[in-house]
Order: sequence, then structure tokens, then C-alpha cells
Amino acid sequence: MTRRSDVPAPDVPDVPDELSDVIIVGGGASGLSLAQRLVTAESMTVTLVEAPDGPLRAPERTWCYWDADTGELDEALAASWSRLRIHGADGGVITVDPSPLRYRMLRSTDFERWAHSRIAGSPGARIVRATADTVRDTPGGAEVRCTAPDGSSLTLHARHVFDSRPLRALPPARTQLLQHFRGWFVHTDTDRFDPAVADLMDFRVPQPRHGLAFGYVLPLAPDRALVEYTEFSRTPLTRAAYESALGHYSREILKLGAFTVERAEQGVIPMTDARFPRRIGTAVSRIGTAGGATRPATGYTFAAVQRQSRAIAAALRDGRAVAPRPHARRVLAMDAILLRALDTGRIDGPAFFTGLFRHVPPERLLRFLDGRTSPWEEWGIGLRTPVGPMLRTTVELPFLRRRTHPVPHIKESHR
Repeated sequence: MTRRSDVPAPDVPDVPDELSDVIIVGGGASGLSLAQRLVTAESMTVTLVEAPDGPLRAPERTWCYWDADTGELDEALAASWSRLRIHGADGGVITVDPSPLRYRMLRSTDFERWAHSRIAGSPGARIVRATADTVRDTPGGAEVRCTAPDGSSLTLHARHVFDSRPLRALPPARTQLLQHFRGWFVHTDTDRFDPAVADLMDFRVPQPRHGLAFGYVLPLAPDRALVEYTEFSRTPLTRAAYESALGHYSREILKLGAFTVERAEQGVIPMTDARFPRRIGTAVSRIGTAGGATRPATGYTFAAVQRQSRAIAAALRDGRAVAPRPHARRVLAMDAILLRALDTGRIDGPAFFTGLFRHVPPERLLRFLDGRTSPWEEWGIGLRTPVGPMLRTTVELPFLRRRTHPVPHIKESHR
């Protein structure tokens, strides 16, 4: 059974019908991040609506990000790495030190416990366990209609609502790839890993006919690691195909020897140039992946969620309630070009990413992948890409029609 936070939350809400300043729908990374930031930084009443234990609650998973800061999240961290390694398809190895940045890993249960403890310590905050059914504007604010675990109805009111629930349908897009993966938490019989180095992309795995694939290794100890197989392609694999790919990677490429799989995680993230509306009502905004926080070309979300949470807190303090744009327009434009170039096969994915790590200073490259570089830095990085195919794609994009794509079953990943 998935371990949940030790901080209690009511399973059968006994909640008075009162007006909160803010209701946050969803207790994933984005909902918890915003809730804990509002209750610790702002003097306002906050209600967090979390799904009850059961099928609507996501299984335990991990989130990773890079950051130079230390402090508020340190007690929740599972691990961090000072060096990153890239393996080219030809077997060449690139090891970089992105100092002052470190690659950091959080387990969702640890982050949830940390966030719940901060929320529980605020007299103006409450956590309600219920299934949010509808969110809509009302005069002077918005309401959230919920179903409690006992089947009873519950209606909550607030001046502002921030909804982090996954979308039922993705907006139309010109290009949509999926970043889909399965990972094993392995325990080897002998020491096989260097806990100071994370393998961010290992392109020695067989490449699919369409898209790209890579291995991913996050050491937790000399004999323990998260070992993952990831693809950027149009459709997910079957579980049997993931298991086969992971077995080949672990045994034939990493040569781990005897090992035990302690647990597994699997997910899929949309990589799309769709436009995600953030304001869906006068008093209702979307946050997290539903609000466009996922970086289209990389799938990374957690760091953008933290920036978005800080910006929302600042906006509310200034009397505004619009969820700010998680990524700049020029960043989304660059991602749209890259996604199209990958999808058409105009660029070789493994060679593209390997070349970036080989030629761009690592700290700058990680800020670029996180959407935190200046236009001048981005211009320099762009010159390190295949200029011809990228220009051709740039010219083509305005003439492509946006269309709907099949909706993947999306779970929050370790990105």
C-alpha cells in the first residue's frame, strides 16, 4: 500500500459553508506547492481539496529538478547529484559539472508529508478529502462542488480557485509527442553505481524507428538506483515492451549483474505545442500541467511549478489572481520547432542532445532546458543545433493546422 502523509486530513469532511480566500483543487506537486507557499507567505485562508485514498490518488512517484538553492526543500530531498553524464549512441561519454546547480530528487510521499506539515501549522488552512466534481464562477468568486467519501455532497466557496486536475482532453496542437517511461528501483548484489553521478541520457539503447529512446540512472547508493527506459514517440509501449527494454538496458548495457527490482514506476507526459489556457473563469485558473507548466521539449515540470507558485503568491499579494505564464512565449516557440523537427525525423535526436551537452557550458544548458536563459544565450545555443533543418521547420510551422490528438493516460512523473 502506498504510504501517505502522517499529517491527518478529514476523510469525511465536516466543513462549514464559509468563504475562503483561495481553494486549490488537487494535492499533487502543483497543488501542494501552491498551498504551502500561500499559507506560509501570505495571511489568507486556503482550502486544499485532495482526492480520498483510492483510485483517484496517484501512486508514489518521484520528481526531479535542478537548482542552486538549498533550504526549504532540503528535508524532503531523497538524493542529489553534483555531476551529470551523457552516453552518446556511439558509446562516447560526456560528464559535466553544472555547478552551482545540482540535480535533485524528491519522492512524492516525502514532499506530501513536508507540505502537509506546513499547511497544518497554519490557522488559516485546511485540507479536505473529497472528489472535486465541478468548478465554476459564482458572483464574487467561485465554487467547487465535491463528493465526500461517504457519498454526500459538499460545496465550497472561495474568492479564487486554482485547479490542478489533469485535463480530460488536450488542446489542439500542430505536434504532439509523448515522453513515456518505466523505471525500476533496483538493488544490486555488489556496488555498481557512483552516487555522485547521475546518467541523464544514455543513448546506447536501441533506437525506435520514430522518435528517440534513452536510459536514465539515478544512483541512491552504491548498490541502489532508479534505472529507467524512456522514449519520445507518438504512442506508449506495452508493459511487456517496457520490461524487455529495461531488462536489456540493465543486463546488457549497464551490466548490473544480479539485482532485485524493489518497485517500479511508470508514466507518460505530453510533449505538445498546444496552447493551455490558464484563466478559465473570472475567478478560476489552472495550474501545473493543466496550466501549461510542463516544458514541451523536455517534459520537466517541477521547477516550473515552483516558479508558478511563487508568482501566484506575489500576484495575490498585489491584488491580482491570474496564474502567470509558466514559460515565456519565445521558449514555447523554440520548443514547437524542436518537437516538429523531431517528429518529422529532420534531426537525429540522440545526436542533437549529445551535441548540446558537448558544446554548451553545462550550467547554461540546464538553465536553457529549464526555460531560464536570456535571448542572447538562446541565440548562441541555437547556433549549436542543425541550422538548416531547424530553419526549414521554422518556416513550415505557421502553415500547419492545429488538430486534436489522442489523450494519453497522464500521471505525474519524476520530471
